[in-house]
Amino acid sequence: MNLKTLRYFVAIADAGSFTAAASAVAIAQPALTRQLRDLEAELGVQLLQRGPRGVRLTQAGATLYESARRMLAEAARVRQQLGGEGATGDLSAVLGVSPTLARILLPGVFERCHHGLAGVHLGVREAFTPQLMEGLERGLVDMAVVTNPEPHRALTLEPLLVEPFALISPASRKLPPVVELSTLARVPLIMTKLHRGIVDRMLAPLSARIHVDAEIDSVDAIYELVLRGQWSTVMPVSVFNQPRPASVRLSEISGVQLNRMLVLATRIERAQSPAIAIVGDVVRAEAAKLAAGGVFSFGARQRRNAA
Repeated sequence: MNLKTLRYFVAIADAGSFTAAASAVAIAQPALTRQLRDLEAELGVQLLQRGPRGVRLTQAGATLYESARRMLAEAARVRQQLGGEGATGDLSAVLGVSPTLARILLPGVFERCHHGLAGVHLGVREAFTPQLMEGLERGLVDMAVVTNPEPHRALTLEPLLVEPFALISPASRKLPPVVELSTLARVPLIMTKLHRGIVDRMLAPLSARIHVDAEIDSVDAIYELVLRGQWSTVMPVSVFNQPRPASVRLSEISGVQLNRMLVLATRIERAQSPAIAIVGDVVRAEAAKLAAGGVFSFGARQRRNAA
């Protein structure tokens, strides 16, 4: 077992398929498959389960995955020390996240860095996507998880996941698990300016509109107002999904694909920094873990109830 093999294994687990992983690490798929098969034979355990939708980690694979990331991060730290950059051995990076993701994504990312990556110092800046993009350009943040960014020649933009929007209302209003666009248009909403812009652009081809009573650029304030039982909002499902308050109901919106693309953005000239590479891996792993846990989706039970 060597670092290159571990790097290939982590790439497969992150990508969810051999084809995507082979492209990411620039190796032929048969060679990648052979590397994984040799690793499983060496360890005497099955690391991945193959299925029609890709691969998933076995219990043994999940254990190795966490250890492999720590080993790869430590190797990167040692390489930096031996290369003469940062004689103290400290690595630092500033990560930007939106207010809708801070409470959901940051705790896991911080704990992974603090407990599993000696010498990595993580700084955080919370702001909406336009401010984060400006912060990247000005060097105030090193990398950021942003929403539906425009192409930018100075940045690398790596899609992480697609997350649906939901109509979120007090449970006392007894809205169904799935609502039509016509219903959505009649519900008074409070929304952030960013989310309203995303939804308006997606509804424009359908000549559909939403009824926004007020724009409030505070996710926490909107969350509290919805909990108080008088207001509704349209937001990404994860905002009210972990945990989901009993006093609210999340309704899917039929007739249109309302969603956001979460993207990991990094300045091109900083993309190869050891600290940023390490923190980027942590962000990808935590996002994948949360997605597997259903944080960014409505969940199977709600879909059954709507059937």
